Formats: sequence, structure tokens, C-alpha cells
Amino acid sequence: MEIGATLAKLELSTSDPQKLADFYSSAFKLEQSAHHDSIVCSAPGRELVFVPGEGGQLKRASFSFKDVDSLSSYRSVLLSRGAELIEDKPHVITLADPHGHLVSFFTTASLDNAPLPDDARLQHFALRTPEPTKLAEFYTEKLGFVVSDRVLNDVGELTAIFMRTDAEHHAMAIFRAPMIRFDHLSCEVADWVQLRDWADHMASVGIDLAWGVGRHGPGNDTFFMVRDIDGNMGEISSELEICEQNRPAGVWPHRPQTLNQWGVAIMRS
Repeated sequence: MEIGATLAKLELSTSDPQKLADFYSSAFKLEQSAHHDSIVCSAPGRELVFVPGEGGQLKRASFSFKDVDSLSSYRSVLLSRGAELIEDKPHVITLADPHGHLVSFFTTASLDNAPLPDDARLQHFALRTPEPTKLAEFYTEKLGFVVSDRVLNDVGELTAIFMRTDAEHHAMAIFRAPMIRFDHLSCEVADWVQLRDWADHMASVGIDLAWGVGRHGPGNDTFFMVRDIDGNMGEISSELEICEQNRPAGVWPHRPQTLNQWGVAIMRS
């Protein structure tokens, strides 16, 4: 069963927080505010934080629960699995994954029962690592993320995995790659028409599409991506698969058509 949390915020490190904030503010229609040495960029349903540090790295991913009781129940599950909480407060708990990325789960009164926005809400993110199996085991066995699909190469090695926290096909993906780094963030829109409108918006602010328009195999969503100055990608996705509970995990072959059924794919390995 899915844990019932949704992705709410991502914190990325970069050598130039202001330049990255300017890019995402323009591309994803975000408002900026400064907080000490970080820059917060936000709009209803999506929030990004940029902090000084090594470019192309995830610092923290934050997921929200609908109420305090749900968070409390999840805390009990984590402790029963032997998870180490590096932050444990009534409204927020935090863990670190094997690569040192922080993963927080929180709830606030302002989020209780708030409807999800239809227009470009932050929905999932992806990481690259030379050790996808090790990283995935943490998210599935410790955190309880549910596997929707795996991608395997010709000798059965894991090259990608897609995991969900609610009914949507994935809240997180992991790709095998030569180095540890952030891969992409994705904002979900309701349909093809909104996807088109966001592509038109990118054109209007002078941002070229780096990948797409295409259709992913796992998730079956239509999408396009843009690329920032650090090499991270930002995605607009529409009509992501909604999974029934106990849906069997799928297996896909490691080939370009798996990542883009309509054409050229960005292969991480």
C-alpha cells in the first residue's frame, strides 16, 4: 500500500543560486524570495529552494502528508523498520538516504485537506547513481515507496526504477549513471492542451525544449523537458498513469523506446 504522501518541495545546491532561481522563475512562473543564503522560488503547488554548493545535486526532497495523524502513523512504520530519524518533530521527520540526500516528511495546518492545484504542481523528481539497486532499496524497504516499473538491461541489471507514494505512477525515479547527481524535476498538468500551453510559454521566454515533446513508456505520460545551467532538467508532464492498489510492478527493456515511445531518448547509461 502507498504511504499517502505527495512531493511538496525540492532543495537543490548550485554554484550560482541567483542564476538558477532566475531560470526557474522564468521557466516555471515562480516568485522569488530570499532566505539567508538561499532563494525560494514558489507558486501554488510547486516550491524550489536553491542553496550555495556543488551544482547539480539534490539537498532535500520534502513530502507532505494530509494531516498530523498520517504523519504520526508513518513515523511509527519507519521506526518499526529500523529507520534512523535525523530530525523528529511533531510536524516533520527527516532521514538521509545512502547518498546523503535528505528526505523530509511534514504536515502543516495550511495543507490539511487543501486541494491539489491543476496547473503544474510539483509531482516527482529523479536521481542518477552508479548504484541504483542500493539506493532503490532504501526508498522501498525503509521508506515504503512502491515500485511501479523497473527497467532492466539484457543481463538483468537495473538501469531505472519508478516508485510511487500515492496513486500516481511515480513520485521518484532512479537512473543508473556514471555519477551521483540530480536528474530532473517534474510538474504535472491536467492534459495535452495545458502541456502545449506550457511549451508555448517556454518559447515566449526564450527557453528551448531539451527533450520532447514525447511519451514515456513507464507512466505513459506525455512530456517535454528543459535544461538549466547546471545540467538539471525540468519537466512538464501530463496524464501520468494512475495506478490501482496492488498493481503488479512492470518490467521494461533498457532501450530508447522505453524512455520515449515517440522518438529520441536521453539515455543515462
